[in-house]
Amino acid sequence: MEKEKTKFLFNKSNYSLLIIGVVLNVGGFLLMIGGAAENLNDFNADELFSPVRLTVAPILILAGYAVIIYSIMKKPKSLKDTDSKEN
Repeated sequence: MEKEKTKFLFNKSNYSLLIIGVVLNVGGFLLMIGGAAENLNDFNADELFSPVRLTVAPILILAGYAVIIYSIMKKPKSLKDTDSKEN
C-alpha cells in the first residue's frame, strides 16, 4: 500500500497573507476607537471628525478585507503544478 501525502489547501504564503490582512483590519478598527469626551457636556469636533478616523481607518479595513479574500482565493503553486500534471 502506498501512503498518500496529505496536501493542505493553504501554504505558508496563504497564511502570511491572511495574518497581514487581519493585522490591517485590527489596525483600522483601533484607529476608529475613541473620540468620546470626558465630560458629556463637551463636544470636540476635531477629535471626533479627524481625517484618520474618517479616511485612513476605513481604507485600512477595506484593504485588510481585500488581502484576506486574496489569501483565501490564491491557489498554492504546489496545487497548480499537480493540476497541470494531471491534465
